[in-house]
Amino acid sequence: MESNQKPLAIVNTKAIYESDIDEVIEQMGQRGAAYNNPQGRAAVLEQLIAQRLFLADAMRNLYEREPAFKAELARIKEQLLTQYAISKAVDSVTVTDIEARKYFDEHPEQFAAQPTVSASHILVDSEEKANEILKEITEGGITFEDAARKYSSCPSSQQGGSLGEFGRGQMVPEFDQACFDMETGEVRGPIKTRFGYHLIRLDGKGEGKPVSFNEAAEQIKQILLTEKRQKAYQSRVNQLKILYPVERP
Repeated sequence: MESNQKPLAIVNTKAIYESDIDEVIEQMGQRGAAYNNPQGRAAVLEQLIAQRLFLADAMRNLYEREPAFKAELARIKEQLLTQYAISKAVDSVTVTDIEARKYFDEHPEQFAAQPTVSASHILVDSEEKANEILKEITEGGITFEDAARKYSSCPSSQQGGSLGEFGRGQMVPEFDQACFDMETGEVRGPIKTRFGYHLIRLDGKGEGKPVSFNEAAEQIKQILLTEKRQKAYQSRVNQLKILYPVERP
């Protein structure tokens, strides 16, 4: 594939291609998005050039023959070999649809309908400011929605402070507790969280709906896969303790 690409740079006869930059950005995961632009890709190219220069210099100076490098190489090899052996012990583990369905049927409480609320809020950086806004709302000087648009630092301000519907545990604890203790239409606050001071209006309550097996299947399989891999890992460790001596002086 590289033969069809034009090299971006050639360092000591070794070419660097766009695909090399793509690979680096992909390895960054979510952080890579910040580099997937002309300026970012240019920075990655400079990094690759620097790495190739260090490699060329290391090879010219025969660093790989130095005892310190050989010791580091042996250490890294042991780590990689260990991880490879662990992978071989657990990667064959699978979870069937039947096992997932059995888990679903045996844990109905995890998938039953859960209560939900819908709420709106106004977020500011001080208790004093929150109380001033609350007074303006209660005295009829401004609606809650307009106050959110005018004062709130949360992006939800564009929707009049509306956060939509959510279940227990989806918000920070102080906010969560307040919402589920409130009555529909009630305005409460200021409520302090790590984000600042909130005025909250409860817009509604709901019973939620049960989670179907099809909706939960992938999550269940991940739970069971983790459990089965842990058991396979421990089983292999126990077998290896029989094969190889383990001393605890």
